[in-house]
Amino acid sequence: MSKTRVTPEEALAFHLEPTPGKFEITATVPMTTQRDLSLAYSPGVAVPCEAIFANPETAYDYTNKGNLVAVISNGTAVLGLGNLGALASKPVMEGKAVLFKRFADVNSIDVELDTEDTDAFINAVKLMGPTFGGINLEDIKAPECFIIEQRLKEEMDIPVFHDDQHGTAVICAAGLLNALHISGKKIEDVRIVLNGAGAAGIACLELLKAMGAKHQNCIMCDTKGVIYQGRAEGMNQWKSAHAVATELRTLEDAMKDADVFLGVSVKGAVTQAMVESMAENPVIFAMANPDPEITPEEAHEVRPDAIVATGRSDYPNQVNNVLGFPYLFRGALDINARAINDEMKIACAHALANLAREDVPDEVALAYGKNLTFGRDYIIPTPFDPRLIHRVPPAVAQAGMNTGAARRPIIDMEAYELSLKSRMDPTASILRGINARARANQARMIFAEGDDPRVLRAAVMYQRAGLGKALVVGREDDVKSKLEAAGLEGAHREVEIVNAANTNHLETYKQFLYDRLHRRGFDAQDIHRLAARDRHVFSALMLQHGHGDGLVTGATRKSAHILDRINHVFNADKEHGVAGITAVLNKGRIVFIADTIVNEWPDEEDLANIAERAATVAQNMGLEPRVAFVSFSTFGYPVSERAEKMAKAADVLDQRGVSFEYEGEMTVDVALNTLAQDAYPFSRLTGPANILIVPARHSASISVKLMQEMAGATVIGPILAGVDGSIQICSTVSTANDILNMAVLAACKVG
Repeated sequence: MSKTRVTPEEALAFHLEPTPGKFEITATVPMTTQRDLSLAYSPGVAVPCEAIFANPETAYDYTNKGNLVAVISNGTAVLGLGNLGALASKPVMEGKAVLFKRFADVNSIDVELDTEDTDAFINAVKLMGPTFGGINLEDIKAPECFIIEQRLKEEMDIPVFHDDQHGTAVICAAGLLNALHISGKKIEDVRIVLNGAGAAGIACLELLKAMGAKHQNCIMCDTKGVIYQGRAEGMNQWKSAHAVATELRTLEDAMKDADVFLGVSVKGAVTQAMVESMAENPVIFAMANPDPEITPEEAHEVRPDAIVATGRSDYPNQVNNVLGFPYLFRGALDINARAINDEMKIACAHALANLAREDVPDEVALAYGKNLTFGRDYIIPTPFDPRLIHRVPPAVAQAGMNTGAARRPIIDMEAYELSLKSRMDPTASILRGINARARANQARMIFAEGDDPRVLRAAVMYQRAGLGKALVVGREDDVKSKLEAAGLEGAHREVEIVNAANTNHLETYKQFLYDRLHRRGFDAQDIHRLAARDRHVFSALMLQHGHGDGLVTGATRKSAHILDRINHVFNADKEHGVAGITAVLNKGRIVFIADTIVNEWPDEEDLANIAERAATVAQNMGLEPRVAFVSFSTFGYPVSERAEKMAKAADVLDQRGVSFEYEGEMTVDVALNTLAQDAYPFSRLTGPANILIVPARHSASISVKLMQEMAGATVIGPILAGVDGSIQICSTVSTANDILNMAVLAACKVG
């Protein structure tokens, strides 16, 4: 599998476009009329102010405090980059804030404090306490981070959590529980060696001791060797707490017969000889980033019985903090917790460990391109397991309630779990699954319009994202100059540039086209012009002859023109049952609208064909299709011959005996709104429709564009379905990212 490559230009462009930074604030209440404003601000706002003054607990009812976390840093230890200062840490803190939202629907805002004075930092955070439901400290250097966190925990009445310490510790503990389970060892018996006595290392050891590891069995090492009782050099109070009476002096000494190695230190700190000297079934968590203390390959070469975890996503068993902090805060916020205590962290670790032991859902296996089963290469759940959101926070919340940390205990735990399931946006997992499938397929993608800078950027992104080979149809000098103008110097050497002048297959293409078109009024000269000079025809011929696996076009010409050109090579018309299906993503929902490109005024047979094509696309995207034939009438009222064909289309599907759900005709609100559906208990739909088959192409086009412009919906498509080749046509207003999305769909053969 090819590695993803992120270039500096792409990283900067990602943070610059469409607007600088990574998130914005949107209102959750109406803000249109004078009355709305009177309620949101003066005079209406005075009422909740007085209520909160009388009872401070009601701040959780009348403000966003209960779902708001601050990500706070002074930038003294940014990633592995060192002390960059407060301002330069802001991109990291913004990133953390969007991870909170993406994984656990926690609203979060970043706060960068421009001070290295510990007291000033503590005072600033403490003064902000009323604003937030929790504080996530990040990228603060040791030992100041210990002092800051301890004092804030003592002085504030909301959870304060330093993720660099406890986030790593929780995931490490979860993985260790499972590694010991597999190797048949108990935490209270094992000998543990930790290398790296910084914030994360000390937190890991403290949490494991809280879970039953014996103090005397845990050896902590730093750059000067073993931290033993009586050592004076390079010590502080936090290291001293973990000093043991021992004759061992070096990491090498300590590793002999050790059961567990935990590394939060530096690349190459562990040798194969050290691993060889460990006890049987050794557990090695080499968590240094970006490069581990020892690679899994090196460890397994000398100890095939080792269970190895790292901090990297390209190896099995990734110790990834995103498995912890979003769900710890979600559970803590939902009980209005005073703190995140050890019991809550331990509950999080056990919930993660238990989840890894269960069968992995199909969508996770699909996203990773392989079956994951509990064992030596799968001891920690993947960050994209959809069960995390409803399995981990309840465990954290329960532990908080059991230990008195909850201001508002959850009464109905079952209802709470259901509410968590509905919090997450399902479209994210659908798109992620498609991207993972595309990466597994490694398709050679033909980008037909190599003279357009957006297409070129998409082609380079496709290749650099590790999705496959980008084949750009264009002239070499033109492609090179346009890539350089887009700030992608040298990128022309990464993609493969193809044209009629440099291919060996032009005569084959022309012969194929002549055989196909000579009875449709095309002579040899016409054929040459089409094959050699029309990039859409040339690209389609490449695909037809297996010289690429998918084709993306449409950024520079209207879809009708392109469809006409593709029809010269493929049967891409109504007569062959081809349809255009557009995916509309908005507010956590995905709805397919069809037909948006081929059938102008379909009859009932055409509509049934379109429904079958759309159902296939939905299934290919991991959805259970529910088709609604929509009109301005519902089940025959009001009576209209224009609506009649929509009802007949459902009858056609009855005769065909298809296996997916369908119903019609009905208005859009009945199709999409469960309350409106309740009025029709006889309807065959078991829930809101996710496929809308509309009466004509114009109504499909109007609906999609209206959603895009008025509601800000994300539009993917039209997805061309039913063609004997994976072709996707993007719109002329597509961004480079939109074109990349279409390439991903083509790589997955969604149509």
